[in-house]
Amino acid sequence: MTINILMPGVGAGTSYGRIVQWVKKKGEHVAVGDTLAEIETDKAVLELESFDEGVLQDIIVNAGDEEVASGSVIAVLSASAGPLVQVTATSPEPTGKLNRQFASPSARRLARQLDVDIATLRGSGPKGRVVRIDIEQAAAQAPSISDKKVVMPAVASTPAELVPHSLMRKTIARRLQESKQQIPHFYLTVDCRMDALLLMRAHINQDISRLKRTAKITINDILVYAVARAMERVPDVNVRWTEQAIERHGTVDISVAVAAEKGLVTPVVRNAQQKNLETISKELLELVSKARSGQLAPADYEGGGLTISNLGTHGVKVFSAIINPPQAAILAFGAAEKRPIVQDDTLAIGTLMSVTLSADHRAIDGAVGARFLAELKSLLEAPLGLLI
Repeated sequence: MTINILMPGVGAGTSYGRIVQWVKKKGEHVAVGDTLAEIETDKAVLELESFDEGVLQDIIVNAGDEEVASGSVIAVLSASAGPLVQVTATSPEPTGKLNRQFASPSARRLARQLDVDIATLRGSGPKGRVVRIDIEQAAAQAPSISDKKVVMPAVASTPAELVPHSLMRKTIARRLQESKQQIPHFYLTVDCRMDALLLMRAHINQDISRLKRTAKITINDILVYAVARAMERVPDVNVRWTEQAIERHGTVDISVAVAAEKGLVTPVVRNAQQKNLETISKELLELVSKARSGQLAPADYEGGGLTISNLGTHGVKVFSAIINPPQAAILAFGAAEKRPIVQDDTLAIGTLMSVTLSADHRAIDGAVGARFLAELKSLLEAPLGLLI
């Protein structure tokens, strides 16, 4: 009997994978729980374990080949008795290493990257095998590798520092490089008068204090709330590009950029168009807390129709953000600051905030982006419209 081994799917939005390496070779005996291969998705590198015992009869997709869709046959396992090639002989353990831990190649590589001693771990995998989650948990309980610095001498005898890349930083770098290389960005900027909105927020927080509630409404809470309403009114921005068609999202799911210790993460407020300001505020507070403590689950950050990034709290006046693929747009919010304005043909002072839309021109036209920004500007400058 033969059993097809399929390319797995891991989480929402992960529909393709690439074989990094085959741990088992054609003809080798495979036991239940053995690691067959390492597979790279757009989220992570994972181990493909066998659920059956037999012999690896054929490898259909070789390591390094192009990505294949989840559910595609990548290898064939024969459940017939006896391996095609015997790979059962092992050398005796050297004296003093009788307690050597068994671990997959990917777990050993991760242990080297995170400076974790496998010999000190108790494996949670089959037959006590050390797997990636054991390494990650051990690393989380120890000082982060990103805090360890490798000092190298410079030419002028001035010490230089090399800070090793975290796995998250490597992934961020790859995705942002792909975004700038493959997505035709265009940028639109508007200045929004924020005086009325800031006054409204002050009144809301006064009521929250009077009712002795702890969590106050932040600018980010209002921005998520306003962007969700603008996206609902201009649904042509709530899309993503595919080679077959433009995909329109059925719900308004907003990703929020959060600066965590090891890199930028984007937890998602889902169905934001259906939620009131208080609900969004509570959800965002919880998501940001989980993001900064490294406790986000895949369901917390996968998907999202548009990302918002706010650097206004850092004093940044205006900036252009890079699109977070496979999304088609990202909004960059600058600082709300007092600037000279012309009001009724008279020079005055107003609180303005610059908002820049970065959009994928394959999926969103310039006129659509302009219409969306105009809707958002209207909601921010006349916040009573948020109640309609």
